[in-house]
Amino acid sequence: QVQLVESGGGLVQPGGSLRLSCAASGSIFKIPVMAWYRQAPGKQRELVAASEDSTTYADSVKGRFSISRDNARNTVYLQMNNLKPEDTAVYFCNAVVLHTLTARSRYAYWGQGTQVTVSL
Repeated sequence: QVQLVESGGGLVQPGGSLRLSCAASGSIFKIPVMAWYRQAPGKQRELVAASEDSTTYADSVKGRFSISRDNARNTVYLQMNNLKPEDTAVYFCNAVVLHTLTARSRYAYWGQGTQVTVSL
């Protein structure tokens, strides 16, 4: 099994920056996809950014957020700049994992989430 641990959340003023980290550990051969989702109270979970062979961003964060990976450490980052109150949410790391070289199935794992609050 695989465990994902997020860190880096906190309270920041509008216009500020935060950098989230997510480290995967466990039985891992390869992680084809790592992504960040977020969920605000009373709202559905939404994709923020994803990294596969290329990167994808939600329209609401384009130009402000940047996703990057350190594949040697099975870690993904989300650099968040010019934060807005509407960015307030719990941010979740997601990873699609191949456990072995010969694995035929991919498995998706979720972290427990890290709170990001943007407020004066």
